[in-house]
Amino acid sequence: MQRVARAGKHVLVEKPLEIDLNRATALVEACERAGVMLAVMLQHRLREAAVALRGLIASGELGQLVSATAAVRWWRPQSYYDEPGRGTLARDGGGVLITQAIHTLDLLLGFIGMPARITGVATTSPVHRMEGEDTAAALLHYDSGAVAVVQATTAAYPGFPERIELNFTRGTATLEGGEMRAAFQDGRTMRAGARQASGGGADPMAFDHAAHKTLLQDFIRAVKNSTAPAVTGRSALGVQQLIAAVMASSQSGGAIPLRPQTFMPVV
Repeated sequence: MQRVARAGKHVLVEKPLEIDLNRATALVEACERAGVMLAVMLQHRLREAAVALRGLIASGELGQLVSATAAVRWWRPQSYYDEPGRGTLARDGGGVLITQAIHTLDLLLGFIGMPARITGVATTSPVHRMEGEDTAAALLHYDSGAVAVVQATTAAYPGFPERIELNFTRGTATLEGGEMRAAFQDGRTMRAGARQASGGGADPMAFDHAAHKTLLQDFIRAVKNSTAPAVTGRSALGVQQLIAAVMASSQSGGAIPLRPQTFMPVV
């Protein structure tokens, strides 16, 4: 992709940006030096429910964040990982975090920002034979005192909708399978979006493509109008930093400090 950028071509890449944080950062910087656009297919940001939830959080109606959870409990049979390169460091950069959970983790950061530090663990369960992790969990610590718990696995048969739950001082908001629900302490409720297939089961292609189309259309508009795309390469660095920190924490056994404002996703 760096060669494409040096040739003066705008770039749209599938997620992730690259197989590790260093290579992802290098790609972003190469595109910036070349003066070309770099967009990433993190299309869940453009789903109706996600857009509505970002707006609700920004309005301040929910109050201050207290805690959050994000769960990606999907299923992949061993045949999925038997495909050459699947779940390897050399081709995919890892397992469930960078390949499956990346969308949900990216949304979580877009909603509540980058934590101050992360304590994580990643492992390969007895369900799969693979190089990368198929199970991971992490505790995200925020300077405000808020905490978030992350769980990701491809060993949860038969696969379940991804879910984010955000608990605030004046209410709770939940995003599950493309649908957002909010409940306020004053009795009000709010809903947006609708349930969508996400490829969480044995068929990885069983998902709705509407958000992909929206992101592609946005990229075309950005190129034509010389405006920033909705999902920039630099904004996508945040989730790669988060994943790298979880893996580093798992290897070291300790908490990994982060720079909260460095790569905060913005749409």
